[in-house]
Amino acid sequence: MPQIQDNMEILSNFTSTFPTFLLTGIPGLESVHGWISIPFCCLYAIALTGNSMILFVIITQQSLHEPMYYFLSMLSASDLGITVSTMSTTLAIFWFDAREISLDSCIIQMFFLHGFTVIESGVLVAMAFDRYVAICNPLRYSTILTNPRIILMGLVMTIRSILLIGLMLLLLKRLSFCKMNVLSHSYCYHPDLIKFSCSDTRANNICGLIVLILTTGIDAPCILLSYILIIRSVLSIASPEERHKAFSTCISHIGAVATFYIPMMSLSLVHRYAHSAPKVVHSMMSNIYLHLPPVLNPIIYSVKTKQIRNTILKLLHKM
Repeated sequence: MPQIQDNMEILSNFTSTFPTFLLTGIPGLESVHGWISIPFCCLYAIALTGNSMILFVIITQQSLHEPMYYFLSMLSASDLGITVSTMSTTLAIFWFDAREISLDSCIIQMFFLHGFTVIESGVLVAMAFDRYVAICNPLRYSTILTNPRIILMGLVMTIRSILLIGLMLLLLKRLSFCKMNVLSHSYCYHPDLIKFSCSDTRANNICGLIVLILTTGIDAPCILLSYILIIRSVLSIASPEERHKAFSTCISHIGAVATFYIPMMSLSLVHRYAHSAPKVVHSMMSNIYLHLPPVLNPIIYSVKTKQIRNTILKLLHKM
């Protein structure tokens, strides 16, 4: 009887509908996590300060109350959301070796992480449309991108994110988990979590595919189409100086698109096709995916957008 009870206890630890998971820092470098936390803190500080500064500047400066800057403020807000949603677990691992996390906490973290990621993808589409209207139909720019339409676009992006990500994560609640639940990252990531389930995950996989199609599957082609139309319109301009001026207004947005989609697709490919890759590869890709857009976007827009740069310099000079 004691042996049977012990076996039942072991089984309950491996098969549970309310499991706990172990997050991972940098594999093989656990002894120097304290030192590794220093560059991570710097990256978090840059992301939080840069995006907060852009939000503050756009909100307080009346001259920046234009569609382009409204979309930029949405981008900064989503970057702040991504940063804050994962900062606590990452730093807790580095500082206190606090790796354990419950399924409910995982779901909450993924809701904000994946939710703000979907919102950011939608914002990049809106910014591509903004550039298309500004270059291809400048005379109607102010009548097409009115404040009510911008608000409506923001609401649609938010509702899409809540519905799709909420449904995808609710399906996790019906699963049981029966493997050694050691996650690959310092935060919960849906494709990483789903592989530890011992239940039938076909519904989860189908839902994940639908979410992917209705987000990246729609957003990326829309951005590509916008730039095809922009390039065709710009090439019809006779003056090389005007062509250069038109293209230069898109550089910041192209940079933001590249820093968002390239790490995201790379991490997705690593999870799906590089199962035998060293754990440190998964860790590095996850950190690049997590930190690159929030850190680089404020720098890109501060450097390439004259109005933002000048306003920030004025504020810093006053300090």
